[in-house]
Amino acid sequence: MKATTTTNVFAIFILFAFISIHLPSLATAELLDTDGNLIRNGGLYYILPVFRGNGGGIGRTSTGNETCPLTVVQQRSEVDNGLPIIISSPFRIGFLYEGLPLDLSFSFVPLCTPTPSKWTLVRGLREGEGATVKLTGFYENEMQGWFEIRKHLDDHKLTFCASSNNNCMDIGVKRDDEGNRLLVATEDNPFVVVFKNATSSSYSA
Repeated sequence: MKATTTTNVFAIFILFAFISIHLPSLATAELLDTDGNLIRNGGLYYILPVFRGNGGGIGRTSTGNETCPLTVVQQRSEVDNGLPIIISSPFRIGFLYEGLPLDLSFSFVPLCTPTPSKWTLVRGLREGEGATVKLTGFYENEMQGWFEIRKHLDDHKLTFCASSNNNCMDIGVKRDDEGNRLLVATEDNPFVVVFKNATSSSYSA
């Protein structure tokens, strides 16, 4: 009993330490959608590029030897909003702020993937290939961690933070040999995004 109590106290201490590091500096860093409304924790949104004319929103596709659409990509057409995405934080708060740890997942999933289909980074599957954003549960070399939405000039970008070392990497877009716009870890070219409320939109998977 004493050991269990000590473990629980330690876990609570770690949680409050994390909150104390993240939340004070974020008190005024609220996240807004394209309508100017606060982004809800667990809400449904399209993630779109700030700069239009070079691709659309975020979706999924099959790449390499995949028989299921496991790879997260930017849609090729600028008029394609992509798929609705659930943006959620483990913190019990109603609205989201910059820098909070987040889970990103598609609300619509094919039969070949688990629900919810959360995103993660997968280390290069081929020599010379960087880390690519994919759905969880299919690759042994998945990186453990979380996503964040961070400020980038006057807009926002996505980052992935590895739990092993707290190293955070920007998410960018890279074309593969088939012309797919892969979401990948990048050092110098982040994908600058906005968030459009998808609650009232209709989509058929």
